[in-house]
Amino acid sequence: MYRNDGIRELERQECLRLLAKAPVGRIVHTRHALPAVLPVNFGLDGDGAVLLRTSAASELARAVDGAVVAFEADEVDPLAHSGWSVVVTGPAAVVTDPGEHRRLVRGGPRSWAPSPREVFVRIEPELVTGRELVGGFSMYGLDAFF
Repeated sequence: MYRNDGIRELERQECLRLLAKAPVGRIVHTRHALPAVLPVNFGLDGDGAVLLRTSAASELARAVDGAVVAFEADEVDPLAHSGWSVVVTGPAAVVTDPGEHRRLVRGGPRSWAPSPREVFVRIEPELVTGRELVGGFSMYGLDAFF
């Protein structure tokens, strides 16, 4: 049986604040009709959209353009039995507007694996949910949190 003791649901603004300080997250999308999860570095736009920067020739850019995806980031302290997890769900699209692309080149996320021709992927934050494990030790461990 699932217990909610020590787990706090996070408000949207708090979720976005936590996401802004996370260096890496995971994008969840469909690859060949199966779920796929890929770790990526990212940034947040002013409206809370998740921004990824990747090679224009990447399978990721092709797979997520026009698709609904999920994006998750977290921070966990296994010794203190504490942490948080935030999930953003919404449509993803490769940024095609030249002005928007120039703006993101100047202030968007930097790729950890640069490519000669890069694109930005924008994930609209239609649904933003988060949870925090508080109060230290849980008799159910972290598996009850995630």
